[in-house]
Amino acid sequence: MINPQLPQTTSLLPLATAMTQGWQAQLNLSFYPRGNKTILLHKKQQGPLAIQRPFYPEGNICHAYLLHPPGGVVGGDSLTITTRVAPCAHSLITTPGATKFYRSSEGKIAQQSQTLVVEENSYLEWLPQENIFFTDAKVSLTTRIELASTARFMGWELHCFGRPALNEGLGDGSVTGKTEIWIANKPILTERLAVNGQDKRFFINGLQKFSLTASFFITSDSPELLALVQALLDQQQQYYSSQQLIVAVTQIEGILVVRALAHWSETIMAVFVKVWQQVREQWLGYTPVVPRIWAT
Repeated sequence: MINPQLPQTTSLLPLATAMTQGWQAQLNLSFYPRGNKTILLHKKQQGPLAIQRPFYPEGNICHAYLLHPPGGVVGGDSLTITTRVAPCAHSLITTPGATKFYRSSEGKIAQQSQTLVVEENSYLEWLPQENIFFTDAKVSLTTRIELASTARFMGWELHCFGRPALNEGLGDGSVTGKTEIWIANKPILTERLAVNGQDKRFFINGLQKFSLTASFFITSDSPELLALVQALLDQQQQYYSSQQLIVAVTQIEGILVVRALAHWSETIMAVFVKVWQQVREQWLGYTPVVPRIWAT
């Protein structure tokens, strides 16, 4: 059983300090089974990070919405999120909107750190809406996913560089990040992100002139599920032109990785939601209803 030490909650920083150094926010969540459903048993929070009261549109699966009340992240802010799903629990976590990283002043870096721990025979569906990096934002992202050998996980990350409607990029901004997936204490996947707004070659060649890049990670070593997802993505690629979307799937040591490039988050979300529903059908025998919050 994986049992990390959760960060301890401390008192909220004085307002003057928060204004100088940025908001230092923490949110620690623990989900446990109780009876025939999963509940949010423990919650600790500091600063402007919160979670909406969980609800149960599917009966036993605990749905929870992460909230960031200020509406955006600026240089000097630090957000730390730790989520633990205990054995035999099942939770779905999303956000009511995009996370916006605004222009950084005086070279300050905005930081977001996420640790997701999924224990034996449990499920976590980590489905936040996109990150939007505004012009001149300086951001550091880290995500560590720790899975037990029998845990099941689905999670995606969507990154939008600038606002596509304004045809803007990062300007003088930069985004660095690292995503790690561990299964049974073994490192399976480590990905690094390093985007400099002034690196035009990256946007032309790496992003192929798209504004968004996204990855969807799914625990599975099933050749049948890989074939089903591949067929679905082939259909979606035929529906969307290569000027609207590029999407593909690979399988790496028990993980399906779907990658996509697009101009609009709605395009990627539409495709990823279809994959999510298909995987859920394989896992639990039914197609889930899309969370209503995604349509608002």
